[in-house]
Amino acid sequence: MSKASQELYEVAQQAVDLALKKGASAAAARAAKSRDVEVRWRDGKVEQIQESTTRGVSLALYVDGRYAAVSSSDLRKEALETFIGDSIVMTRSLAVDPHRTLPDPALYAGRQEIDLQLEDPAYLTVSAEKRRTLAKEMEDAARAVKGADAILSVSSGFNDNRTESVRIASNGFSGDSVGTTFFIGAEVAVKDADGRRPSDSSFAGVRFVGELPSAAEHGRIAAERALSRLGAKKTESKALTMVLDNRAAGRLVGALAGPLSGQALQQKRSFFEGKLGQPIGSKLLHLTDDPFVRKGFGSRLFDGEGLAARQRVVFEDGVLHTYFIDTYYGKKLGLAPTTGGMSNLSWRLGERSKEQLIKDAGEAIYVTGFIGGNSNATTGDYSLGVQGFMIRGGTVAEPVAEMNIAGNQLELWKQLVAVGNDPYPFSTLRTPTLVFDGVSFAGL
Repeated sequence: MSKASQELYEVAQQAVDLALKKGASAAAARAAKSRDVEVRWRDGKVEQIQESTTRGVSLALYVDGRYAAVSSSDLRKEALETFIGDSIVMTRSLAVDPHRTLPDPALYAGRQEIDLQLEDPAYLTVSAEKRRTLAKEMEDAARAVKGADAILSVSSGFNDNRTESVRIASNGFSGDSVGTTFFIGAEVAVKDADGRRPSDSSFAGVRFVGELPSAAEHGRIAAERALSRLGAKKTESKALTMVLDNRAAGRLVGALAGPLSGQALQQKRSFFEGKLGQPIGSKLLHLTDDPFVRKGFGSRLFDGEGLAARQRVVFEDGVLHTYFIDTYYGKKLGLAPTTGGMSNLSWRLGERSKEQLIKDAGEAIYVTGFIGGNSNATTGDYSLGVQGFMIRGGTVAEPVAEMNIAGNQLELWKQLVAVGNDPYPFSTLRTPTLVFDGVSFAGL
C-alpha cells in the first residue's frame, strides 16, 4: 500500500502547528500534490497536449468560535507563517458559528487497514507516445466503421492523473491517500439528411493503466452510437416502459443521491426530509454506499473530514435508511454524523442482462441518454429530454429523439420493475440497466 510523501506530511503538520501557535483553538490541514496529463486528438492530428502539476495546502481554522477555510499554493515555511497569521486575523472578523467544530475523535476510530489498490506503480512508465497512439487508435477505429462517410468529426483523448494527499487535524487525526486514474474516450459527430448533427461518445477509465480496455473498441462504439442516431424522430406521446441504459442511468441516480446530503436537508432543499425509514421506491431499490470497492473511483479509508469509512445501506427494499451527514450539518440538524458524501454505490443486481431486459420489455423505449432538463431537489419533480430507440416486440427498432419524460422522483422509483446484472464500471454510481413501468413520454 503506497504512502504519500514525507514532504506532504511535514507541510500539513507544519500548517496545523502554525495555526495553533498563532491563536487558533483547533485546525485541520490537507496538503496535496497532483499531476495531470491530457492529450486531445481531433481529425487526424494532435489538437492539444496539456500537463500540469499542482501543490497546495488547505486549512480549516477554528478561532474563538469562528471558522474559515483557506488555501495556499506557496508551501515555503516563511510564506505559510505569514499566510496563516493573516488568515487567523481575518477569521476573527467573522461571525461566531457554534456548530463549526472538528469531528469527535471517536469517529476517527475503526479505520480499516486494507489496500484498496488505488495507485498504479506503473504510472510514470506511461509515455507521450502511448498517449498519442491510444488517441489515434480511437479515431482510426471510428472512421473504419460501416457508414463512416456520414462522419463529420472525431475527437478522442487520453487523460491520466496521480494525486497524493495528507490530512492532519489538531485533535488527533492523521491519514493519507494516493491514487491514479487513466481515461480514454472518443466523441463522434455525424451529419443527418435533415441537416442535424447528432453525436455520441464512448469512454472508459481505470486505476491501473494495464487494465484499460481496447481503445479501438471504444472508438468503434462511439462511431456506431453516433451513426445509429441518424434519422431519429419524435414518436407519439404515451406512457411506456422505459429501459434505461446503464451508462445513462447515472443521471437519474445522481438526482436521487443529491438530496440525501445534510446541507440539502438543513436548507430545506431535499424531498427526502422527514422520510428516513419510509419506502421511497419499489423493493428493487436496494443500494449500499461502499467505500471499500477495490480500484473503485470513490473508494477511501476515511472521508473528507477524517471520519472512518464504513459501508452503509442507503436504500433497503425501497426503504430509505441513511443520509450523508457531516459534522457541521449533523450539529445543525441534531443528527449523528455518518459521512460527508457518497463513495461508491453497490446495487443488489438482478439476473438478466440488458439484452434480456429489452427482449422482455415488449413495446417500450430504450433510453440511451438525457439531453438537458432538470430535477428539483426540493420537490422531486423532474423534466428531462431523452434520446434512444423504440423497442418493438422485444427488439431495438428505430431511433427516437426530442422526447421528454416528466414526473416526480418519489413516484418514479416506485415504478422500478427490473434491475440488470451489468453495473456501469466507469463511475462511482455503478448503475446497472434499469427498467421502469408506465413512464410518461412526451413527443408528438
